[in-house]
Amino acid sequence: MKTQLTNDVEYCAKLLQNGQNIAIPTETVYGLAGIITNVKALKRIFSLKQRPQNNPLIVHIYELNQLDPLTTHVPKKAKQLAEVFWPGPLSMVFPKSNLVNQVISAGLETVAVRMPNHSLTLALLKAVGTPIAAPSANPFTRISPTQAQHVLTYFNQKIPAILDGGSCQVGLESTIVGFDQEQPIIYRKGGISQESIEEIIGPVQVAKSDSAIKSPGMHLKHYSPTTRLILTEDIAAEIEQQSFHHQKIGVISFSNCNYEKAEVVKVLSKTANLTEAAQQLYQTLHELDQLQLDLIITKFLPNHGLGASINDRLQRAKFQ
Repeated sequence: MKTQLTNDVEYCAKLLQNGQNIAIPTETVYGLAGIITNVKALKRIFSLKQRPQNNPLIVHIYELNQLDPLTTHVPKKAKQLAEVFWPGPLSMVFPKSNLVNQVISAGLETVAVRMPNHSLTLALLKAVGTPIAAPSANPFTRISPTQAQHVLTYFNQKIPAILDGGSCQVGLESTIVGFDQEQPIIYRKGGISQESIEEIIGPVQVAKSDSAIKSPGMHLKHYSPTTRLILTEDIAAEIEQQSFHHQKIGVISFSNCNYEKAEVVKVLSKTANLTEAAQQLYQTLHELDQLQLDLIITKFLPNHGLGASINDRLQRAKFQ
């Protein structure tokens, strides 16, 4: 089966309706999609990704009317967030209805739902008529895809089609917010900052990194290149130490810096813009991972706004 790159929404909708899996673009990353009413398609997502069975899927909708059948309760603060951030890079966790089977929820009594902000995928969801489940279109623990070509590298000849929507504009997965006794809690930092959420609904808690899995995206190791990744406080000193061992080194720098002993230096944002850095992070990791380096060295970004979300990804990417 040759994987086809296409922008034909009707063709992709028919594939989904017939129980096939395809890759779809969103503003965050590309997703590996299956219709929520086809258990075989949902199970195939887990097998294609080699995804642990305890890692739930995110359900995608195109309008608010599709939310009520999926859940038994929508908290007031969730409605406030949806008014501001949907469509957009925000997923929210609700108590699930009987429409959501145990494959999607990974045995939990909740479901994560979001409304993606990508015109092609919104048109696809409308054409399909039924919500779709779609985690990121990468093998488990690998770098998330922000271009159709990344997906093709991972799943060529394993899925019939990739709906090609160009480069993802946000570049990080959605922020995931749940509600414990109506109190909001961030389960995964992502494309909407904690500060932006708190502007709408007030203070929120952030789940600890070693918390029990209550939503997608909570595994400690994730988003990882095959090349070893080192996080350091001092990139220049780390290069000096590693180059002594004749290591071939790539560097990811937040803004402009000159590291002469590095084989290659990739700058996330020449203007030190966190939004641009988020958009470029996964593409940069993909590029460096193809260069047969011994090491990738980087450091945490300023830990506010989207910088905190980027730092979360770097921490998980280097986790051994």
